[in-house]
Amino acid sequence: MWRNFSIRDSAPARIAAFRCAVGMIAFAVLWIGAVDLCARDGPKDWIVLNNCRLLANAANDGDSFHVSAGAKEYIFRLYFVDAPETDEMTPRRLVDQAKYFAITVPQAIEIGRAAKEFTRQKLSEPFTVFTRMSDAMGQSRLERFYAFVKTKEGDLGEHLVRNGLARVYGFKAVPPGLKSVRAELANLHQLENQARQEKIGAWGINASQLGPPQPLPTIALSTPRPGTSKPLSGTPKSNRSRAKEKTPLGKIDINTATEKDAVPASRCGLKRKRA
Repeated sequence: MWRNFSIRDSAPARIAAFRCAVGMIAFAVLWIGAVDLCARDGPKDWIVLNNCRLLANAANDGDSFHVSAGAKEYIFRLYFVDAPETDEMTPRRLVDQAKYFAITVPQAIEIGRAAKEFTRQKLSEPFTVFTRMSDAMGQSRLERFYAFVKTKEGDLGEHLVRNGLARVYGFKAVPPGLKSVRAELANLHQLENQARQEKIGAWGINASQLGPPQPLPTIALSTPRPGTSKPLSGTPKSNRSRAKEKTPLGKIDINTATEKDAVPASRCGLKRKRA
């Protein structure tokens, strides 16, 4: 009778011990995952790089560029924003960008080139970079990281959106000095609505016009005090591709590309330029 009682009495203890072991294993797995995530996403606190300089590089564009900070070289990709591509190497992405602004693909390329020049001018003087060294998955042998870039006139990403040169799209993080991602998103959407209403940058191009892109509208800076805006010099050149029937396998007629056309083209071995 004593033996039966001890067996019956020990069953709950065994169940409790089993549950405890399972809980400890689950905790260990979650802890390891958290450590791995932190390792990939970089440190929690912002790393501030002062007196940065833009490095000339053919792969630079409106939202991704080479930067020197002291003796080190980095590639940074802006949070929250996405400027159109500057060439035809990523047709599917270009179609998506053109669709966002309701413009043609050649016009999107011209906007991308205007964004590249806009960024080059904004970063012609020393600037500050805020980064957590989160991997932005670039194509270069040099690792690329997400960052916020501050010039003497403010946040570079916000300037691009305010001037119709980038869409609100991409990897997000709570900016330094703010408490939430929503706050920055609300700000960016407000700037985007202003650019749309004023028909600035990509929002000022008539998407119904087929053929060569038209000159870009005047760029208006989004500083608190109205300043003198400067138009882009020259007339954008037309990017004409060869006729569709003469296009080799793996390429696409970028002037007439649709989203459906772009899908197979993106799988034909096209390589993005190295950043």
